[in-house]
Amino acid sequence: MLILTLNNDNHHELATTLADDGWVVACLCAAWCGSCREYFTSFTALAQRHPQVQFAWIDIEDQAELIGDLDVDDFPTLLIQRGNVVAFLGPVEMDLRLAERILLAQMSKSAEELRLEAQSSAERRHWQLEGNLLRRLTDI
Repeated sequence: MLILTLNNDNHHELATTLADDGWVVACLCAAWCGSCREYFTSFTALAQRHPQVQFAWIDIEDQAELIGDLDVDDFPTLLIQRGNVVAFLGPVEMDLRLAERILLAQMSKSAEELRLEAQSSAERRHWQLEGNLLRRLTDI
C-alpha cells in the first residue's frame, strides 16, 4: 500500500511502523480542503520515490479522536516521525521538492541526532508532546 488512508480499523498499521522505529510521513488534511485534494498528487509522488517510508493520509475531522487538540492551522500540514521522535510538524507549500527536501534532511540524521534536536527548542518539545502519533495511537 503506497499511502495508508488512516481510518479506525488500521491505526495498528501506523502504530506498528512507529513502534519498530520506522519512518512515517503523515499529511494532516481535511476532505473539504481543495488544497489537500490538490496536494494528494504530490504526496503520492513523494511516496513513490520513498517506498521505505510509511506514508499516511489523515483526515483531521474523520480522525478527530486521534488528532484531538493538535493545532492544524494550514493545509497541507506534514508530520514526519521516526519511532517515538517527531522530526517535523508544520504546514508546507504545495511543492513536492520542498517536502522531499524536508524529508531527506530528517532522514539523514541519526537516531541520536533526532532525539537531541527534538529537545532543542520549545517548538520541537511541543511537537513531542502534542504531535507524537505513536503516543496518540496508543492512547486511544
